[in-house]
Amino acid sequence: MYPNAQSGYIPGRTTPGNTKQKKDHSNLVKTILLVFTTILTITFLGLFIWMFFQYNEASTDLEGKVELAVAEAENDIRTTLEKEFEEKEKYPYRTFAGPIDFGQLTFEYPKTWSVYVPNDASRGQDFHSYFNPGQVNVVADETIMSLRVSIINTLTEEVKEDYAKKVEDGEMTVSTTVVNGVNVDVYTGLLDSDLQGIVCLFKIRDKTAIIQTDAMLFKDDFYRVLSTIRFNA
Repeated sequence: MYPNAQSGYIPGRTTPGNTKQKKDHSNLVKTILLVFTTILTITFLGLFIWMFFQYNEASTDLEGKVELAVAEAENDIRTTLEKEFEEKEKYPYRTFAGPIDFGQLTFEYPKTWSVYVPNDASRGQDFHSYFNPGQVNVVADETIMSLRVSIINTLTEEVKEDYAKKVEDGEMTVSTTVVNGVNVDVYTGLLDSDLQGIVCLFKIRDKTAIIQTDAMLFKDDFYRVLSTIRFNA
């Protein structure tokens, strides 16, 4: 006879109460695991969706940047080729020769430019010539010319006074460059025509040469012209 037989307890045997407790405990664990798994699944699903949208946005942004970069590169290449073509079209350069009595001024200019000389500077007149790509438009102060060349019967110092006043007023700046082996003055800024341009002044014998461009667009051509100028002092 086992101890406590009257109480109904038999060692080694599980009572209905213990079974129920273990079952409840097992169900609780399963519920917790299920909830945890559900939360984890939702979290990973949300993270996946977020990463997908981030990737899609980044991919779209990258494609846009690539397209923009390609377009800019193509535009740069096109611009470079156009500039190279324009430069090649200028070769070989033509040579301009002024009147012998005015120091026989010569220089090279692009073959794509046309030239107009309104008079031969005879009988003591001033000499003028005008250059422009394609054709020379009607000669006027407000007309933009790629190049204006004048040799006038005025002392260089007197002409410089007008430009010195422009420099004082802040309308122009002055620098120097070499023309025919001599340092000469170059004025950049507001012209009398209210256009923005460049003017170079230098002496030829008892006269003054005025080389001018009416637009900064022709700056490189202007300085190349200056570098090729030759005359008899």
